[in-house]
Parts: sequence; C-alpha cells; structure tokens
Amino acid sequence: METAGGIQASLGGRYAVALFDLARESKSIEVVEASLATIRDALSQSVDLRRLTTSPLIARGAAVKAVLAVADQLGVDPTTKNFLGVLAENRRLGQLSAIARAFRTLAARHRGEMSAEVTSAHPLTDDQVGELKQQLRQRVGRDVSVDLSVDPALLGGLVVRLGSQMIDSSIRTRLNALAHAMKG
Repeated sequence: METAGGIQASLGGRYAVALFDLARESKSIEVVEASLATIRDALSQSVDLRRLTTSPLIARGAAVKAVLAVADQLGVDPTTKNFLGVLAENRRLGQLSAIARAFRTLAARHRGEMSAEVTSAHPLTDDQVGELKQQLRQRVGRDVSVDLSVDPALLGGLVVRLGSQMIDSSIRTRLNALAHAMKG
C-alpha cells in the first residue's frame, strides 16, 4: 500500500494499516480516527485501562470482554470496537497507542495533510492550537493535523515532531543546554 510508507515496518503499524483499509472501505476514516482519539484519551486518564491493555496476567477471554465493555462505555464505532476485540484476542492491546498514532498519520496523508505530534507542558487552548497549525502550515506549505499530548516535565514551551524533524522549544531542553554550557 503506497500511503503506508514505512508504517508497516512495525507490528503496530501493520495493525494500523489493516484498520485503515477497513475504515477506508467502509468510508469511516474520520469516525475511526475519532474513536481512536477517545480511546487514547481514556488510556492516558485511566490506570485500570492501561493495566488492562498491558497486563499479561489477564486471561484472553476476560481481556476481550473487558475491552468490548470499555468500547461500549466510550461509545466507539463498531469497526473500532471489533478491532479492539481482535487486538485483545491476539494479545496486542499493548500496541494500542502505536496503532492510534500510525492510524492518525495514515488518515492525515489520506486527507493530503502532514501529521505533527505536539507535546506541551500544559494543555493548549483552541486559539493556541489554531495558531500552531497556521505556523506549521506556513513552514511546510500544506495543512497539518496535530496530535496533542501534555508532559508537565517540559516546564514550558513545546516539542513538535513533524515528519523526521523535531522542533524542541521546551524550557527543560533550554535549561539542560544552559547547564551543559556552564559545565564548560
């Protein structure tokens, strides 16, 4: 598949390509992308859900039932729900974050956009996200979809991964550079 690029090289990437193909065939790319974002948010907020997706101690059948119940509770679309069941059955729930990232990249390419991973010290407002998208669009010459995450350890600023480029304007990095320079 041409749009997959190097994504298929990883296990999570292969699952993401399979899900993307299903979503494209059913004309539900945006719906699946939104469901994966909901799941990613739930994973970041719930210790129990992270434990469900990573623990080898949970029996396969129990994992399938639990993940399908979580999918119902989160209101994900049927394609994504079935996909979660397959992941649980194959003991691949631990790949969920990587799959969601790869799917987002595939969906962005499908729309003719670039995809950027943006990590900030604090949640960004809608205005800040809009301004960031505008700046990135000027930099690369086309629309950019952003995948936002928060890491308080950055202290301030942003880390942006855009393709193979990384733009690190975080205070943590600046302080580390200053400390290194002072050591001489």
